[in-house]
Amino acid sequence: MPLVLVQVVAFMFSMGVTPPRTAYMLEAGEPNVYQFVSIDHMSRRLLAATIAHEDEQLGTRSGAFDVGDFQARAQAYFQGKPDPSGSTIPQQLVKNIFLWDDQSALRKGIEAVLATQFSYTLSHQRTLELYLNYAQFGPHLYGVCAASWYYFGAPPWSLTDYQSAQLMGVLPLPDLVRRDPNGGIYLGSGVHPAVWNLVNGAANVWVPKQLVGLGGWQAAVATVGITDTAADHADRRGDGDACSTMPQSIKDRIQAEAR
Repeated sequence: MPLVLVQVVAFMFSMGVTPPRTAYMLEAGEPNVYQFVSIDHMSRRLLAATIAHEDEQLGTRSGAFDVGDFQARAQAYFQGKPDPSGSTIPQQLVKNIFLWDDQSALRKGIEAVLATQFSYTLSHQRTLELYLNYAQFGPHLYGVCAASWYYFGAPPWSLTDYQSAQLMGVLPLPDLVRRDPNGGIYLGSGVHPAVWNLVNGAANVWVPKQLVGLGGWQAAVATVGITDTAADHADRRGDGDACSTMPQSIKDRIQAEAR
């Protein structure tokens, strides 16, 4: 993709354009469940958990990634060693929007270039908003609007610390995660061991520990310039981007799974 086109697309995203489908969604195939929700109507506990789990330096770093970390990741890749740090939120975002599910050096190189372009065009808040709207939270389930209603029967502005941290544990292996018939993320008999470890680990250990290191959830969201709460926007919960009611597609999925 020519860099000038990437810059145009990044500018469109910065101006509020939000396409209903990404490359990742198209690759997965329909039916995909997705509905956009404004960051104004996302729980600040969710935003803090996302920063803590996915990219603590999102609001304090210059650029899409630390060059030293990127070099260490590249060296580990070519030596066949485990990834020492993982992708940042800008890197994951451009992968979801433009690229494909592949761990090749070519894809990672393209990802780095696109992420750099995006990081100098989009604000930290807009980057976080798009990431949480396009991230996969289950089989063919995208964005926190769909995820909050599907798993917890609640709008994203009401998510608790624990629910938010659980959702972070879903992100590494979303295709293996299932909804509990009684609501919540299924962690009972027969659950994939990796899902059990990731969801419980994120909710009970990793996210709480990282938030303490960041100085609490208020300090975490302040790193991306957010000092208000979702309650401050309660008068606009009737807007189409508030995700205040369960999307029909979620109702249909839950009913289909109950049959």
